[in-house]
Amino acid sequence: MVIAFFEERRGRLSAFRWKDWADYKSCDPSETVTATDQPLGIGDGVQTDYQLIKTYGTGFNPYVRTITKPVPGSVRVALNGALQGGGFVVNPITGRVSFSVAPGVGVVVTAGFEFDVPARFDTDYLDVQLNNHRLGSIPAIPIVEVLS
Repeated sequence: MVIAFFEERRGRLSAFRWKDWADYKSCDPSETVTATDQPLGIGDGVQTDYQLIKTYGTGFNPYVRTITKPVPGSVRVALNGALQGGGFVVNPITGRVSFSVAPGVGVVVTAGFEFDVPARFDTDYLDVQLNNHRLGSIPAIPIVEVLS
């Protein structure tokens, strides 16, 4: 199955969605996603689109990661901490949250979500070790994150 997936992507030629089990939520992997996990911005009464992001660190030099592959159906959005049941759509390709009505001036926009990582194989050859005539193993499958 791995070999067929690898061959279909032509090695490192084509990217795919990949779940990084060490980092696939807006919160820690052991926690439950909530609509207030990540701040997306502050409403100004005009802006209707907000990019999903995940911020790593809080002190010296935080890193903000743009999330472009949210898992469909996993995104929870809050305005001033109140979970929203509708009034917005999420683009599963770009990670943009679009409100039908712009959040008001000073309204804090937050979100929680699961996400995949755009990735590709980092090799054009898989080293398959055959243990017997029907079973084998692949000791390493190099994968790298790509820009979407």
